[in-house]
Amino acid sequence: MSHTDVKKVVLAYSGGLDTSIIAKWLQDEYHCEVVTFTADIGQGEEVEPARLKAEAMGIKDIYIEDLCDEYARDYVFPMFRANAVYEGEYLLGTSIARPLIAKRLIEIANDTGADAVSHGATGKGNDQVRFELGAYALKPDVQIIAPWREWDLNSREKLMAYAEQHNIAVEQKRGKKSPYSMDANLLHISYEGDILEDPWAEPEPEMWRWTVSPEQAPDQALYLELTYQAGDIVAIDGHEVSPAEVMRHLNKVGGENGIGRDDIVENRYVGMKSRGCYETPAGTIMLKAHRAIESITLDREVAHLKDELMPRYATLIYNGYWWSPEREMMQAMIDASQARVNGVVRLKLYKGNVVVVGRQSQSDSLFDANIATFEDDAGSYNQQDAEGFIKLNALRLRIAAKKR
Repeated sequence: MSHTDVKKVVLAYSGGLDTSIIAKWLQDEYHCEVVTFTADIGQGEEVEPARLKAEAMGIKDIYIEDLCDEYARDYVFPMFRANAVYEGEYLLGTSIARPLIAKRLIEIANDTGADAVSHGATGKGNDQVRFELGAYALKPDVQIIAPWREWDLNSREKLMAYAEQHNIAVEQKRGKKSPYSMDANLLHISYEGDILEDPWAEPEPEMWRWTVSPEQAPDQALYLELTYQAGDIVAIDGHEVSPAEVMRHLNKVGGENGIGRDDIVENRYVGMKSRGCYETPAGTIMLKAHRAIESITLDREVAHLKDELMPRYATLIYNGYWWSPEREMMQAMIDASQARVNGVVRLKLYKGNVVVVGRQSQSDSLFDANIATFEDDAGSYNQQDAEGFIKLNALRLRIAAKKR
């Protein structure tokens, strides 16, 4: 499909400098109608001003949607049933938001009869892969326009000159402007660029926005009780809450107690190493608590199998394969494992730490104190059985030792 074949394009639009320039660039280069889509997934900033900026460029079809509930319920919570962590540290806060945005881009393209979709991801990052794999999985023949892979506006100076030339409003913020590239949603806020490009440089204390430092956190611990049904948190301290409300509350109390900071060098799917810093208070608490409730409700071999599959599952999400058949297959298995993951976890939040201090399940706990006790177990466990068990498992080791 050539430029002239594109009559209408749906743009993932934040209202910031880059996507505002892209909206104008698409109009000029493709001579097409532009539809903008702005998603509120809990980034903590007002998204409605994006409407005024789009209108100023003559855009008529403007979609601004609150997707927080769908994001938490259908993307974040299923991921946390798997205890997903990429490369041992990253809780996938940016990665898991992209399939939802890709889905809505395609749905809006179908609703408006658009020929193409577009995004503002650069040609160096993972997001271009995530957006586009999602789009192709949901609409195989869609045309995708990625301006950063086409234009020559490859510096901030060129972008600013383009904005000035075409009368595109550039927001002038008072005070010190953040030098970092940031991305935020209900699950996390990320920071890249500036001094973080040196993996030896410590982040500046004023960079962090959601969390206090552990040193400045309260001296009094905060206790929480999280109630689980089928692997999902459904109540906090006995009060029923929606998935989005869970995340908002845990972000608040976690941030106040210095929880969720991470400084990572990760391996991007496109081949380079990248250093980023993250604040993920709710996710840090959710991961710890979920593993705690699973510890008493999951069969040993099921738990171990989940742990073996988790790195693969996490990598699929990181690389943009949420809509792949293998992720969906794994999700069905993970969800099946959660049927009896029910109960309550008691946590203590203190100066950057999440400490599990209790876990119980009235109906589904596999923990039997009568068997596990160091006291007299009244015949519920025959210790003599261990002798044959050990000898059978040692047989191959003994044979090999004799040969040596």
